[in-house]
Amino acid sequence: MSRIGKKEILIPIGVTVDLKGQVLTVSGPKGVLEFQLKPGIEVQIGEGKILVSRKKEDKFFRALHGTTRQIINNMIMGVTQGWAKTLELVGTGYRVAPEGNNLVLSLGFSHKVDFVAPAGITFSVGESKIIISGISKELVGQTAAKIRQLRPPDAYKGKGIRYLGELIKLKPGKTAKVGAGIGGK
Repeated sequence: MSRIGKKEILIPIGVTVDLKGQVLTVSGPKGVLEFQLKPGIEVQIGEGKILVSRKKEDKFFRALHGTTRQIINNMIMGVTQGWAKTLELVGTGYRVAPEGNNLVLSLGFSHKVDFVAPAGITFSVGESKIIISGISKELVGQTAAKIRQLRPPDAYKGKGIRYLGELIKLKPGKTAKVGAGIGGK
């Protein structure tokens, strides 16, 4: 049995969880999220708690057991608290400006890059920082990854877009050889 999968999920006050067929709906003060359950996973909603179990003991369903439990827990946390990721721009001339709910990024290219916000995502722009927030942890993470992919950190100088607190191991640059080109070998 999965250690994560067999933990019960507590439902906070103000959150409602409904199961219709294989579609689980979680609604709370920040919004509504839906999740399509796999046929071999079973969810039981009780008094203030949710239990996730599996019908089959196949390797596939054993792997999904804990994952499904954690996705449901993340949905409950999303509709109550929300999720956020912070990106920072490192580099001379790298800038970000909000335009409505979208972003306009200057990343050292010959043109500015427009990034359209997906539905359910909001941006907060600070001094060379972008805060991505929403109720779906998956969507917040995907949006942050797409923005980071526009200019990933350089391996030699470390310039680019990185997650807040991300450590970049820099490669050493070229080193001049002593005595190269002088007097022969």
